[in-house]
Amino acid sequence: MAETNHNAPRVDCNLLVARSLARAGVDRMFGVVGIPVTSLANRAVSLGVRFIAFHNEQSAGYAASAYGYLTGRPGVLLTVSGPGCVHGLAGLSNAAANAWPCLMISGSSDQRDTGRGDFQELDQIAAVQPFSKFSVKATDITLIPSSVFAALDRAASGRPGGCYLDIPSDVLHQSVTEFEAEKLLSDAEKCREKEVVDIIARSEIEKAVALLRQAERPLIVFGKGAAIARAENELKKLVESTGIPFLPTPMGKGLLPDTHELAATAARSLAIGKCDVALVVGARLNWLLHFGEPPKWAKDVKFILVDVCKEEIKLRKPCLGLVGDAKRVLQVLNKAIKDDPFCLGRSHSWVESISKKAKENVAKMEVQLAKDVVPFNFMTPMRIIRDAILGLGTPAPIVVSEGANTMDVGRSVLIQTEPRTRLDAGTWGTMGVGLGYCIAAAVASPDRLVVAVEGDSGFGFSAMEVETLVRYQLPVVVIVFNNGGVYGGDRRSPEEITGPYKDDPAPTSFVPGAAYHILIEAFGGKGYLVGTPDELKSALAESFSARKPAVINVTIDPYAGAESGRLQHKN
Repeated sequence: MAETNHNAPRVDCNLLVARSLARAGVDRMFGVVGIPVTSLANRAVSLGVRFIAFHNEQSAGYAASAYGYLTGRPGVLLTVSGPGCVHGLAGLSNAAANAWPCLMISGSSDQRDTGRGDFQELDQIAAVQPFSKFSVKATDITLIPSSVFAALDRAASGRPGGCYLDIPSDVLHQSVTEFEAEKLLSDAEKCREKEVVDIIARSEIEKAVALLRQAERPLIVFGKGAAIARAENELKKLVESTGIPFLPTPMGKGLLPDTHELAATAARSLAIGKCDVALVVGARLNWLLHFGEPPKWAKDVKFILVDVCKEEIKLRKPCLGLVGDAKRVLQVLNKAIKDDPFCLGRSHSWVESISKKAKENVAKMEVQLAKDVVPFNFMTPMRIIRDAILGLGTPAPIVVSEGANTMDVGRSVLIQTEPRTRLDAGTWGTMGVGLGYCIAAAVASPDRLVVAVEGDSGFGFSAMEVETLVRYQLPVVVIVFNNGGVYGGDRRSPEEITGPYKDDPAPTSFVPGAAYHILIEAFGGKGYLVGTPDELKSALAESFSARKPAVINVTIDPYAGAESGRLQHKN
């Protein structure tokens, strides 16, 4: 056990944690301070780590998880003990579900008092277990550097995910000499895990190329696993050298521009329903891709899965599985194709049918979008927002979107032209991520404007974080589609409005005409209330130009959307 004698200059545990994080390359942290971690945050800041302080660990955790995705390095979340750790589980579990690198660090109660009902006592290692790839409790200061490095390394290795570091309050009060601190750090650095590079068998690559070459109706599908691997250049080369149409998952949008001539997004049903070979890169065959099963997919479709996780490939049982980082696998695949090239060509019947269907569907949607509907439906303001975002050119803003109807309509209407510029509810369909994601995006990409397109229900989960936007003067414009509730106003049938509490507001209803724009003004930000096309265009032009925290409260017809958005069959 390290001594706590302070006669000679010593390094306390808070400083040692901060040094370990800084030595590992951590330069941003998100969290809520309090007992026993306030000094840890201050020490980290003194060493050049920017600490973004939130109102709620839930939003801070969402920010840390999204930061991990956007940068490819673990986002770090700091929480207090007990309930702070429990609130932080939202971010840790979100990182696990989306396969994003994230490290949650929580203080915990004094080890001497375990089991006696200490302040905020909780078995936090047990609490995080379902959501953590790797959890460690640093029971002594001497374990701090090795624990920090191990947790960060594990978060980013293989399939990325959340890891957890528990530091008891008594350990945070320990100290070591400067010499001991430096030795602990250098020893821990020498023992850090080295990344294992998967060697892909040439025979497997040849099989993949043969399947694609022989296919009559091939399709390339890619997701946020390809995005975090930064495989956009390799994807572009593959698509353009082979002429194979592509389909991104919602957060894969932008790896190749939505406007690309081989984009099959607007012909999604045809593309997945008729393809005979699908190369799936960094996307799981989960609910978002209908599990790769009929009736959405053809019963005899052959899947080639590229995934960093061997277990994922075993689970899905594809025709062929290529285990490895998406970028590296595609580099090898491209080289093999270059040695013996093939290309479908624009006049290929499959390419033509996808292109024809996509143009038909886009034309149908444009007819709807062209109408100026007031009171606003979802389409009219979404078109105005789309045009305003496209008008900014490059670097394109990062779009954050959540809500049932708002996110669903936005996914179809908003156009992504650059990689990692769309953040939404993701694999888990998580509501409440909006403001946390906005803050992460603004911190990770300070050169980009961040535009949130939020349903009023989704916004409500984290609305207080507009104060955080103002405090750090982040270039974030939050657009709230205000239709008076979850999915809209009161959608109940007359037979449902009965019983002793029938005069209460519906479970889906909020206060009509809620003045969300005034909330940010309370903290010195700019608010706008809009209900017509001209008002919205003016608010967007002004707020986009100012690049300051703003909330645009868009009044939507309460009956414009559908219950549960596009997932009505689930409700």
